Amino acid sequence: MSSRSALWRALLALAVVALSLWITLTTPPRLGLDLRGGTRIVLQTEDGPTARADAAATDRAVEVLRKRVDGLGVAEPSLARSGDRRIVVELPGVNDPRQAAEVIGRTAQLTFHAVTGAAPASAGPAAQDGTRVLADPDAPGGHLTLAAPALTGDGVKSAEAVLDTTSGRGWTVDLSFRDRAADTWARLTGDAACAAPGDPARRVAIVLDDRIVSAPAMQSGVPCGTGIGGGSAQITGGFSAHEARDLAALVQGGALPVPVTTIEQSTVGPTLGAEAIRASALAAVIGLACTGLFVMVVYRLLGVLATAALLLYGLISYAAVVALGATLTLPGLAGFVLAIGIAVDANVLVFERAREEYAALGRTGGRDLRRPLTIAFGKVWSAVADSHITTLLAAGLLFVFATGPVKGFGVTLAIGVVTSLLTAMVVTRLLADVALRLPAVRRRPAVTGMAGLGRLRTRLTRRVPRLMAHRRRWLLSCAALLMVALAGIGVRGLEFGVEFTGGRVVQYTAERPVDADAARSAIAAAGFPDAVVQTTGAADAADGGDVSVRVRETGDAEQDEIRQALTKVAGPVEVERDDLIGPSLGGELRTHALLALGLAVAAQLLYLTVRFRWTYATAAVAAMTQDVLLVIGLFAWLGKPVDSVFLAALLTVVGYSVNDSVVVLDRLRELRRRGGGVPLADLADRAVAQTLPRTVNTGMGALFVLVALAVLGGDSLTDFSVALLAGVVLGMASTVFTAMPLAVALENRRPAAAPAAAPRRRAGTGAVV
Repeated sequence: MSSRSALWRALLALAVVALSLWITLTTPPRLGLDLRGGTRIVLQTEDGPTARADAAATDRAVEVLRKRVDGLGVAEPSLARSGDRRIVVELPGVNDPRQAAEVIGRTAQLTFHAVTGAAPASAGPAAQDGTRVLADPDAPGGHLTLAAPALTGDGVKSAEAVLDTTSGRGWTVDLSFRDRAADTWARLTGDAACAAPGDPARRVAIVLDDRIVSAPAMQSGVPCGTGIGGGSAQITGGFSAHEARDLAALVQGGALPVPVTTIEQSTVGPTLGAEAIRASALAAVIGLACTGLFVMVVYRLLGVLATAALLLYGLISYAAVVALGATLTLPGLAGFVLAIGIAVDANVLVFERAREEYAALGRTGGRDLRRPLTIAFGKVWSAVADSHITTLLAAGLLFVFATGPVKGFGVTLAIGVVTSLLTAMVVTRLLADVALRLPAVRRRPAVTGMAGLGRLRTRLTRRVPRLMAHRRRWLLSCAALLMVALAGIGVRGLEFGVEFTGGRVVQYTAERPVDADAARSAIAAAGFPDAVVQTTGAADAADGGDVSVRVRETGDAEQDEIRQALTKVAGPVEVERDDLIGPSLGGELRTHALLALGLAVAAQLLYLTVRFRWTYATAAVAAMTQDVLLVIGLFAWLGKPVDSVFLAALLTVVGYSVNDSVVVLDRLRELRRRGGGVPLADLADRAVAQTLPRTVNTGMGALFVLVALAVLGGDSLTDFSVALLAGVVLGMASTVFTAMPLAVALENRRPAAAPAAAPRRRAGTGAVV
């Protein structure tokens, strides 16, 4: 590396690290609701009697909802339009979804009417002249006849919940009107004040969504014909504090331009979110520590430098997430930690190649240790770029087709991939260049970790296993394993989560142990025989337990019945998590999941066909498809749920599987360029033998992190980690026993033209020598 190049790399690395440190210390992260607790509601606008639910109407609805949410006093709410007819509302700290949904989802048509008289209950609700009959328990006959609206909520300037302690009215809602509306209010109240005392016409009815919320009578001090001036009014009705605030929020926000319906609802308790943060952080620390220790033991000084680069990777990735304003969710944390494996992979590729170049350059004393490392960085660039790009394709598909927290997983995974490329190819190289200049290091080449090939590589070099001679056996074995997985999908079926089927899942925490059979019987007796009830924790445990209840889409009243049934057998229970998905949304998400997987396969095939021959690309994609089907089959046999988090795991398996195949195929392509007349099967055996140490060491680095997530990540990450553990192990095996045998078989059927001999160039330029 030239001194000028090293200087530019050093300046770039220092600038990035300094900026990342400043962002980390000065900018707090934006945590998702699954980490800090709260309610997430997805609304869908519907066509109304006077307006269509297009993007413009949805935007207007967002503004109305934002005013309502602000009136509720929620800290840092988030409202955004998704598509033309979807609105995503996130309310941190709101753990009562019923209250939130009732307030923000109501049409909220506020009107003010002159009262023309009392009416019996048998009177019709509306007349052709615009008059209406609505219930009012304080009116004679229980109903009032109202004239056409004289004033609507659009004329209200502000609405505020106020505790009236002077007159004893309790909580009221104080209104102020705009200029013209204030004149209309004065005229309306002035006409009412002209009626005789006790006459219903002396009242002014305030109606919200066809319900009289208040019908105050004009006091004797209100002058006839003049009315109440000043543009103010007060709504009374024996409200509680919550009712008054909710009504004020509705009035302040105004009427929705189109009706909305709730198609998704998710509530996470703050305790569950705090536990998720602690578990994920602990898993990240332990996984990083084990990975760093493993790399240092295997690669010595280079491993120490790689571990330092990994720590900087964590700093830079976190700062990038914060700087971009991305929401950090629980799957996002998993993606952040998981990208550690990708960062380890790039370093391992370089270090293993550096060992080869050190051995190839001979063992003359006093040589420059930087030379084999420089050659290694040049030669592995193609494989590193290909593996990172294929993972970015999977992350991009997640961002486009996923929703909610899984979209955050795609964002953090993409950031992690880009950051790992920066740290491996710039930071690690810079640190290694500085360390290898030290005289103490130059006198002791063994301390660098490059002086030996390692036990596994040494054995494979002495005796290359002839795996491709039995390629039919391997392909048949893989086909048999695939049939077992497909049998699981066909026989057991897939247990789709509520995201893909629609329904409601509520997780309760009980003060005392819960027996699953007793809870199931109680819920069935309450009228829900088809409910799926699961419990965690032993029935004789002393610290209580959790109960998860899954039913078809239900309302809040039905959930209250389920909660009361659980209370009878488990004592008081608290809602820790509440997820509601409408059936139409579930079908849509299921379609998007299949589309994302299909596009992932197509995108990988297209990219690899451009980078390699079609035979190599087909072999890599076939191995990747096999890995995906095996993981799906494993979940079918185990009866584990297939949900959006599982989709994130599958797309990550896609990236990992292709990464392994790309590295081996890239080495096979290199060997063919300089292989002369060596048979392709023998070259494939050599490619496997030369890259197997990298495959094993990279897999071990990823397994440390995944095991930590599986053991310490809690219930929400256990299935995710199991899927990835299976995917990583299967990916390492499929590269050797599926991708390479299939590539050799296809090449023998459709051989390529003989490759031209690669020109010999000076060592250190990154060329094959």
